[in-house]
Amino acid sequence: MPEKEVILTPEGLRNLEAELEYLRTTKRREVAARIKQAIEFGDITDNSEYEDAKNEQAFVEGRVALLEKMLRNAVVISEPTGNGDTVAVGSRVVLRDLDGGDEEEYTIVGSAEANPMKKRISNESPVGKALLGKAVGSIVEVAVPLGTVRYQVVSIAK
Repeated sequence: MPEKEVILTPEGLRNLEAELEYLRTTKRREVAARIKQAIEFGDITDNSEYEDAKNEQAFVEGRVALLEKMLRNAVVISEPTGNGDTVAVGSRVVLRDLDGGDEEEYTIVGSAEANPMKKRISNESPVGKALLGKAVGSIVEVAVPLGTVRYQVVSIAK
């Protein structure tokens, strides 16, 4: 079964590569030092420092494996994938909430880069899926736990 493509912007690729480098070099050494120090305390059967360090090591190694897999399957987009007239991965989109009237700008990115706090929404999220292929003026309805939210596409930029 082929592995899923990971869509990344050049910035997202740099961020993942930097995180991987940090984990491989700095963080692995820090965790190894914590494990060594915990072992020096003596019996490791009831040693909470040792358990914490081993748990952190497992987390770091899991994250390294995940990042390596993501980078192996990365597809970097330098420009939005569409023609600029419609919403595509890489587009910056201004949306108007038709119920509240507020306007917000979002960037549509691959799921690996999604960060709603930074206004970066995944192309796989309900809002992202609803927006893909829509033009300025289009109205989209998105099902949310409390009902339906309606947005109008105000503008699209690269």
